[in-house]
Amino acid sequence: MTKGIVEAFTGFIQIHKNGYWDDKTLDYTFQYNDQLVKKLENIKNVSAVIPRLESFALASTGEQTKGIMVVGIDPEKEKEMTHPDRNLQEGEYLTDESGGVLVSQRLSEFLELGLHDTITLLSQGYHGATAANIYPVTGIVKMPNPEMDRRLVFIDLKTTQDFYGAYDMLTSLIINLHDQDLLSQTINDISGLLNNEEYEIMNWKELNPELVQQIQSDQYGGFIMLGVLYLIVGFGVLGTLIMMTTERKREFAVMVSIGMQKKKLGLILFLEMIFMGLIGILTAIIGSLPVIAILVKYPIRFTGEFAEIFEQFGFDPIMPAVFESHYFIGQSLVVLVIFLLSIIYPTLSVLRLNETKALRA
Repeated sequence: MTKGIVEAFTGFIQIHKNGYWDDKTLDYTFQYNDQLVKKLENIKNVSAVIPRLESFALASTGEQTKGIMVVGIDPEKEKEMTHPDRNLQEGEYLTDESGGVLVSQRLSEFLELGLHDTITLLSQGYHGATAANIYPVTGIVKMPNPEMDRRLVFIDLKTTQDFYGAYDMLTSLIINLHDQDLLSQTINDISGLLNNEEYEIMNWKELNPELVQQIQSDQYGGFIMLGVLYLIVGFGVLGTLIMMTTERKREFAVMVSIGMQKKKLGLILFLEMIFMGLIGILTAIIGSLPVIAILVKYPIRFTGEFAEIFEQFGFDPIMPAVFESHYFIGQSLVVLVIFLLSIIYPTLSVLRLNETKALRA
């Protein structure tokens, strides 16, 4: 979810002029500052600083009309963010002097646009000026986020500034990070470079409150499922160990009768069960690696009604997998703890063994 939304469009951090986020108009633009951008790029955890000029417009082709989002981008820098060059379905990618537009795939289908067709844009420019022009479609791009794919048009930054009459102006600087765990520290570093009375700094959680709620809801659902699985695993292990010791009570009674100490017998049984658990965990990890490797390369793609549910929330209908060592370590430790707890009862039953009853059983 985070990767699909944050890295696909909003970025981990955005810098705006104060007041822009509450009233997203071109009146809250700020002038591009090359020195500031270079200082931001020199921050250790910053991987990219992408300038944008974003606004809305009415797009028309013949009888088809729709309200859209116009995003003015630096074609080269945007490759480090939304990767429109990789998602290009038809045509050519933008250049600084192309003068054309990239139209999202679903929007092109709605407006019945093809390559080299023209799209008419009508909007309100900087300080209330009228903005209207006709642009050729140089490419069709597929956005990972279905909601964005229905309403997005990319234009090179200079052409967008000319269109809105906002020369050398930006609505935001988008910042991507190497390590999102250092988000707070990076915001503090950025804040030290800015005039906080002029600019506002927002992290991805502030930019996407609904996404944060969905992630938390998904996590809590995952915790409930994990709890159910732990119960199933726990009772399954406990039942297996009790059955294993119950079936061998006569054997244990014979060993104790010929001089085996119960403490040593309990220790042997404890170690035997521990080895069983470790072998089971190791076998499970080895068995899961090929499956995860396949899912990493070929994620599960949903279709039909289930895919529509994903798209309603603004996500691409896929379930990807990822190699994360701490998942293997964490879950292995949890299962090992379950094993240790399950071993207590069978071990105590051996220590309390009544040899006479066990031999007669």
